[in-house]
Amino acid sequence: MFECMTCEDQFYYQSDYVEHLNEEDHWLRCDDDNCRRRFDNHHALDQHMTAKGHMAFNYPCQTCRIAFRNDDDCVEHMNEQMHWKNFCMDCNRRFSSEQNYRAHRNSRLHRGATITCPFCKVNHTTASGLLHHLETGSCPQARGLNRDKILQVVRERDPNHVITKKLLTYHEGTTGTYSATDQAWNGRKWECYLCHRGFGTDRALNQHLNSPAHQQPVYHCPNGRCGKEFRTLASMFNHLESESCAYMRFENVQQHVGNVLSGNRLIAFG
Repeated sequence: MFECMTCEDQFYYQSDYVEHLNEEDHWLRCDDDNCRRRFDNHHALDQHMTAKGHMAFNYPCQTCRIAFRNDDDCVEHMNEQMHWKNFCMDCNRRFSSEQNYRAHRNSRLHRGATITCPFCKVNHTTASGLLHHLETGSCPQARGLNRDKILQVVRERDPNHVITKKLLTYHEGTTGTYSATDQAWNGRKWECYLCHRGFGTDRALNQHLNSPAHQQPVYHCPNGRCGKEFRTLASMFNHLESESCAYMRFENVQQHVGNVLSGNRLIAFG
Protein backbone atom coordinates (compact mmCIF):
# COMPACT_ATOMS: atom_id res chain seq x y z
CA MET A 1 0.00 0.00 0.00
CA PHE A 2 1.14 3.55 -0.80
CA GLU A 3 -0.04 6.12 1.75
CA CYS A 4 -0.17 9.85 1.09
CA MET A 5 1.76 11.70 3.80
CA THR A 6 -0.55 14.72 3.49
CA CYS A 7 -4.08 13.32 3.55
CA GLU A 8 -3.36 9.66 4.51
CA ASP A 9 -5.24 8.24 1.50
CA GLN A 10 -3.93 4.79 0.52
CA PHE A 11 -3.36 3.25 -2.93
CA TYR A 12 -2.61 -0.26 -4.19
CA TYR A 13 -0.58 0.88 -7.17
CA GLN A 14 2.28 3.35 -7.28
CA SER A 15 0.97 4.86 -10.51
CA ASP A 16 -2.32 5.73 -8.78
CA TYR A 17 -0.39 7.09 -5.83
CA VAL A 18 1.78 9.37 -8.02
CA GLU A 19 -1.28 10.49 -9.96
CA HIS A 20 -2.94 11.48 -6.67
CA LEU A 21 0.14 13.45 -5.55
CA ASN A 22 0.16 15.35 -8.82
CA GLU A 23 -3.56 16.08 -8.93
CA GLU A 24 -3.86 17.18 -5.32
CA ASP A 25 -0.37 18.67 -5.10
CA HIS A 26 0.27 16.55 -2.02
CA TRP A 27 3.99 16.19 -2.59
CA LEU A 28 6.25 16.90 0.37
CA ARG A 29 8.54 19.75 -0.67
CA CYS A 30 11.94 20.93 0.47
CA ASP A 31 11.74 23.95 2.77
CA ASP A 32 14.35 25.85 0.79
CA ASP A 33 12.56 28.30 -1.53
CA ASN A 34 15.35 27.97 -4.10
CA CYS A 35 15.00 24.20 -4.15
CA ARG A 36 11.44 23.04 -3.48
CA ARG A 37 12.32 19.49 -4.58
CA ARG A 38 9.42 17.03 -4.24
CA PHE A 39 9.31 13.88 -2.12
CA ASP A 40 6.64 11.32 -1.35
CA ASN A 41 7.79 10.44 2.19
CA HIS A 42 9.22 12.24 5.20
CA HIS A 43 12.33 10.08 5.50
CA ALA A 44 13.57 10.99 2.04
CA LEU A 45 12.67 14.63 2.56
CA ASP A 46 14.57 14.84 5.87
CA GLN A 47 17.60 13.11 4.38
CA HIS A 48 17.68 15.59 1.50
CA MET A 49 17.29 18.74 3.62
CA THR A 50 19.86 17.55 6.16
CA ALA A 51 22.43 16.69 3.49
CA LYS A 52 21.89 19.93 1.56
CA GLY A 53 21.50 22.17 4.57
CA HIS A 54 18.00 23.08 3.45
CA MET A 55 16.29 22.62 6.81
CA ALA A 56 13.99 25.55 7.56
CA PHE A 57 14.35 27.47 10.81
CA ASN A 58 10.76 26.82 11.95
CA TYR A 59 11.44 26.78 15.70
CA PRO A 60 11.90 30.37 16.94
CA CYS A 61 13.01 31.29 20.44
CA GLN A 62 10.16 32.70 22.52
CA THR A 63 12.22 35.72 23.60
CA CYS A 64 14.92 36.60 21.07
CA ARG A 65 14.91 36.46 17.27
CA ILE A 66 17.04 33.34 16.89
CA ALA A 67 15.32 30.39 15.18
CA PHE A 68 16.32 26.73 15.01
CA ARG A 69 15.86 23.80 12.67
CA ASN A 70 14.45 21.47 15.29
CA ASP A 71 12.62 21.67 18.59
CA ASP A 72 15.45 20.07 20.64
CA ASP A 73 17.94 22.80 19.70
CA CYS A 74 15.36 25.50 20.39
CA VAL A 75 14.52 24.09 23.84
CA GLU A 76 18.23 23.77 24.70
CA HIS A 77 18.81 27.42 23.77
CA MET A 78 15.86 28.69 25.81
CA ASN A 79 16.97 26.63 28.81
CA GLU A 80 20.53 27.96 28.64
CA GLN A 81 19.52 31.59 28.09
CA MET A 82 16.37 31.45 30.26
CA HIS A 83 14.41 32.69 27.24
CA TRP A 84 11.17 30.88 27.99
CA LYS A 85 8.20 33.21 27.67
CA ASN A 86 5.89 33.26 30.70
CA PHE A 87 7.86 30.35 32.17
CA CYS A 88 9.06 30.21 35.77
CA MET A 89 12.34 28.30 35.77
CA ASP A 90 12.33 28.05 39.58
CA CYS A 91 8.94 26.33 39.68
CA ASN A 92 9.07 24.66 36.24
CA ARG A 93 5.67 26.19 35.42
CA ARG A 94 4.34 27.93 32.34
CA PHE A 95 1.62 30.58 32.48
CA SER A 96 -1.05 31.40 29.93
CA SER A 97 -0.34 35.13 29.91
CA GLU A 98 2.38 37.59 30.82
CA GLN A 99 0.10 39.13 33.45
CA ASN A 100 -0.37 35.77 35.19
CA TYR A 101 3.38 35.16 35.02
CA ARG A 102 4.15 38.54 36.61
CA ALA A 103 1.58 37.95 39.33
CA HIS A 104 3.25 34.61 40.12
CA ARG A 105 6.75 36.12 40.22
CA ASN A 106 5.48 38.92 42.48
CA SER A 107 3.72 36.52 44.84
CA ARG A 108 4.80 35.65 48.37
CA LEU A 109 6.44 32.48 47.00
CA HIS A 110 9.12 34.52 45.19
CA ARG A 111 8.96 37.92 46.87
CA GLY A 112 8.51 36.87 50.46
CA ALA A 113 6.92 39.38 52.85
CA THR A 114 8.93 42.57 53.17
CA ILE A 115 6.29 45.33 53.39
CA THR A 116 5.86 46.00 57.12
CA CYS A 117 2.74 47.50 58.66
CA PRO A 118 3.85 50.65 60.51
CA PHE A 119 1.44 49.89 63.36
CA CYS A 120 1.33 46.15 64.10
CA LYS A 121 4.65 45.31 62.36
CA VAL A 122 3.13 42.38 60.46
CA ASN A 123 4.84 41.83 57.10
CA HIS A 124 2.94 41.79 53.81
CA THR A 125 4.00 40.71 50.33
CA THR A 126 2.78 43.79 48.45
CA ALA A 127 1.88 47.41 49.04
CA SER A 128 -1.70 46.67 48.01
CA GLY A 129 -1.85 43.93 50.65
CA LEU A 130 -0.73 46.34 53.35
CA LEU A 131 -3.26 48.96 52.23
CA HIS A 132 -6.10 46.43 52.20
CA HIS A 133 -5.05 45.45 55.74
CA LEU A 134 -5.37 49.10 56.86
CA GLU A 135 -8.39 50.21 54.82
CA THR A 136 -10.53 47.32 56.07
CA GLY A 137 -9.72 48.15 59.71
CA SER A 138 -7.94 44.80 60.14
CA CYS A 139 -4.88 46.17 61.93
CA PRO A 140 -5.19 45.35 65.68
CA GLN A 141 -3.03 48.36 66.54
CA ALA A 142 -5.01 50.83 64.40
CA ARG A 143 -8.68 49.91 64.75
CA GLY A 144 -9.75 53.50 64.08
CA LEU A 145 -8.07 53.48 60.68
CA ASN A 146 -10.28 52.73 57.66
CA ARG A 147 -10.88 53.76 54.05
CA ASP A 148 -12.30 57.14 55.04
CA LYS A 149 -9.45 58.06 57.38
CA ILE A 150 -6.83 57.08 54.84
CA LEU A 151 -8.62 59.01 52.08
CA GLN A 152 -8.71 62.08 54.33
CA VAL A 153 -4.95 61.92 54.93
CA VAL A 154 -4.17 61.26 51.26
CA ARG A 155 -6.38 64.14 50.06
CA GLU A 156 -4.63 66.58 52.43
CA ARG A 157 -1.25 65.61 50.97
CA ASP A 158 -2.46 65.49 47.37
CA PRO A 159 -3.64 69.05 46.52
CA ASN A 160 -2.56 68.54 42.91
CA HIS A 161 -4.77 65.44 42.63
CA VAL A 162 -1.99 63.14 41.49
CA ILE A 163 -3.97 60.10 42.65
CA THR A 164 -7.20 61.53 44.15
CA LYS A 165 -10.18 62.68 42.10
CA LYS A 166 -11.33 66.29 42.01
CA LEU A 167 -14.63 65.88 43.86
CA LEU A 168 -17.03 68.80 44.11
CA THR A 169 -17.88 67.85 47.67
CA TYR A 170 -16.32 65.50 50.15
CA HIS A 171 -17.86 64.58 53.48
CA GLU A 172 -15.48 63.16 56.05
CA GLY A 173 -16.59 60.12 57.94
CA THR A 174 -19.00 58.88 55.29
CA THR A 175 -17.91 55.31 55.82
CA GLY A 176 -20.40 54.12 58.41
CA THR A 177 -21.35 50.65 59.56
CA TYR A 178 -24.38 49.06 57.93
CA SER A 179 -26.43 46.11 59.14
CA ALA A 180 -29.04 44.28 57.12
CA THR A 181 -32.53 43.98 58.59
CA ASP A 182 -34.93 41.07 58.25
CA GLN A 183 -36.50 42.86 55.30
CA ALA A 184 -33.39 42.01 53.26
CA TRP A 185 -34.48 38.34 53.28
CA ASN A 186 -36.58 37.73 50.15
CA GLY A 187 -37.49 34.15 50.94
CA ARG A 188 -34.54 32.63 49.13
CA LYS A 189 -31.52 34.80 49.88
CA TRP A 190 -30.29 37.95 51.61
CA GLU A 191 -30.59 40.65 48.95
CA CYS A 192 -28.68 43.92 48.61
CA TYR A 193 -31.25 46.66 47.94
CA LEU A 194 -28.73 48.60 45.81
CA CYS A 195 -27.48 45.98 43.37
CA HIS A 196 -29.91 43.12 44.18
CA ARG A 197 -27.07 40.68 44.56
CA GLY A 198 -27.97 37.69 46.73
CA PHE A 199 -26.04 36.27 49.68
CA GLY A 200 -26.38 33.05 51.65
CA THR A 201 -26.15 34.68 55.08
CA ASP A 202 -26.91 38.07 56.62
CA ARG A 203 -23.26 38.25 57.68
CA ALA A 204 -22.14 37.97 54.06
CA LEU A 205 -24.61 40.71 53.08
CA ASN A 206 -23.31 42.97 55.87
CA GLN A 207 -19.75 42.45 54.66
CA HIS A 208 -20.89 43.45 51.18
CA LEU A 209 -22.73 46.54 52.46
CA ASN A 210 -19.67 47.69 54.40
CA SER A 211 -17.29 47.07 51.49
CA PRO A 212 -16.47 49.74 48.88
CA ALA A 213 -18.73 47.96 46.36
CA HIS A 214 -21.18 50.90 46.17
CA GLN A 215 -18.77 53.69 47.01
CA GLN A 216 -17.96 56.23 44.30
CA PRO A 217 -14.42 56.11 42.85
CA VAL A 218 -12.17 58.50 44.75
CA TYR A 219 -8.75 57.56 43.32
CA HIS A 220 -7.38 57.46 39.80
CA CYS A 221 -4.26 56.05 38.17
CA PRO A 222 -1.40 58.62 38.24
CA ASN A 223 -0.76 57.75 34.60
CA GLY A 224 -2.68 60.49 32.79
CA ARG A 225 -3.03 58.29 29.70
CA CYS A 226 -4.66 55.45 31.64
CA GLY A 227 -7.81 57.01 33.08
CA LYS A 228 -8.82 54.11 35.34
CA GLU A 229 -10.59 55.00 38.60
CA PHE A 230 -10.69 53.14 41.91
CA ARG A 231 -12.76 53.05 45.09
CA THR A 232 -9.86 52.15 47.37
CA LEU A 233 -6.19 53.01 47.60
CA ALA A 234 -5.40 49.29 47.72
CA SER A 235 -7.06 48.67 44.35
CA MET A 236 -5.19 51.61 42.81
CA PHE A 237 -1.87 50.20 44.04
CA ASN A 238 -2.86 46.74 42.83
CA HIS A 239 -3.42 48.22 39.37
CA LEU A 240 0.07 49.73 39.39
CA GLU A 241 1.59 46.48 40.66
CA SER A 242 0.09 44.59 37.72
CA GLU A 243 2.05 46.90 35.36
CA SER A 244 -0.98 46.74 33.05
CA CYS A 245 -0.63 50.41 32.06
CA ALA A 246 3.19 50.24 32.08
CA TYR A 247 3.47 53.33 34.28
CA MET A 248 6.10 51.97 36.67
CA ARG A 249 7.75 48.72 37.63
CA PHE A 250 6.48 46.57 40.50
CA GLU A 251 9.53 47.34 42.63
CA ASN A 252 8.98 51.09 42.34
CA VAL A 253 5.34 50.76 43.40
CA GLN A 254 6.42 49.15 46.67
CA GLN A 255 8.66 52.11 47.45
CA HIS A 256 5.83 54.61 47.00
CA VAL A 257 3.53 53.16 49.65
CA GLY A 258 5.66 54.62 52.44
CA ASN A 259 5.60 58.06 50.81
CA VAL A 260 1.81 57.96 50.59
CA LEU A 261 1.17 56.82 54.17
CA SER A 262 3.74 58.92 56.00
CA GLY A 263 5.83 62.03 55.75
CA ASN A 264 5.03 65.68 55.21
CA ARG A 265 5.88 65.91 51.52
CA LEU A 266 3.24 66.20 48.83
CA ILE A 267 2.39 62.98 47.03
CA ALA A 268 4.26 62.42 43.78
CA PHE A 269 4.53 59.41 41.47
CA GLY A 270 6.94 58.61 38.68
